[in-house]
Amino acid sequence: MKLDLRSDTVTKPTEAMIRAMAGAEVGDDVYREDPTVNRLEEMAAECLGKEAALFVTSGTQGNQVAVLTHCVNGDEVVVEADSHIFYYEGGAMSALAGVQTRTLTGVRGALRAEDVEKAIRGKNIHFPRTKLICLENTHNRAGGAVVTVDQMKSVYYVAQKYQVPVHLDGARLFNAAVALGVDVSELSRYADTVQICLSKGLSAPVGSIIAGDRDFIEEARWWRKKLGGGLRQVGFVAAPGILALTQMTDRLEEDHDRAKQLADGLAKLSLEVEPVDTNIVLVHTESIQVTAVDFLKRLENRGVLAVDFDEYVIRFTTHRHISEENVTRVLEIVEDLLGAVTSPQ
Repeated sequence: MKLDLRSDTVTKPTEAMIRAMAGAEVGDDVYREDPTVNRLEEMAAECLGKEAALFVTSGTQGNQVAVLTHCVNGDEVVVEADSHIFYYEGGAMSALAGVQTRTLTGVRGALRAEDVEKAIRGKNIHFPRTKLICLENTHNRAGGAVVTVDQMKSVYYVAQKYQVPVHLDGARLFNAAVALGVDVSELSRYADTVQICLSKGLSAPVGSIIAGDRDFIEEARWWRKKLGGGLRQVGFVAAPGILALTQMTDRLEEDHDRAKQLADGLAKLSLEVEPVDTNIVLVHTESIQVTAVDFLKRLENRGVLAVDFDEYVIRFTTHRHISEENVTRVLEIVEDLLGAVTSPQ
């Protein structure tokens, strides 16, 4: 059995989720007649402090529906340079919405309010219109870094000053809330729209939520249909989403503890490890003169899976299938591999 730390997307549904799927009351959601997805959307909207919510198939679909709803062809979207919506979504903003991006370098993924204010375009016929600002919390490529309430608030106030909406890619927003010790609505309140994933650390098998005011969600529902995201008896997959929100958020602290255990152990092995806020650990391999891809092959041969984030950066992601004992085993394997790498030939 391999120890899979590639992502928290590899989590399997709980037994309770499987039972909920089997017993879900369903209807045709395109006609808005699925009671289970209706309940999930109402619950998610209340949880996030928004008027309404919409079930979508994935975080990428949720983010792109949000961009399409906020913008028109030729607009500009301000994003962090390493954000998921810019880096990992197949160029969808340009391909689907026809918008261009204005990339800003954040501090561990967090945009600075002063940089955002400078990036917002003035009224000039030579410029595109700044129509959206996107934040990400936690920030994936910054190592699961948390964007604090104050950081989000400062950007949101700038956005309000210029009447530009803020969309929050909150794929792992509950991780941020748990790490900060705040209710998730304390973070989502500083965004006009928000996307959360149910299928990462929360362990649902599929699906995400986008939330905002009622008019936005009505328009988003139209865009979801255009993207082929109008589903029928979707209650079968919405049912585990309800349990994800009601039973799985508090336990994320365990994943954070395992990540810190892993990071501390790797640091003791003299590897460079970036600061850990939540459930992602970024490790640098340049000091041992082994590329990330090469080291990952050695790890996989010993039964450990992770992913490369750069030529000399590996990402490990903890989740509910990774125990304290599993982390100890990973550290033993890494120590053995380091011995083989650094021993004289």
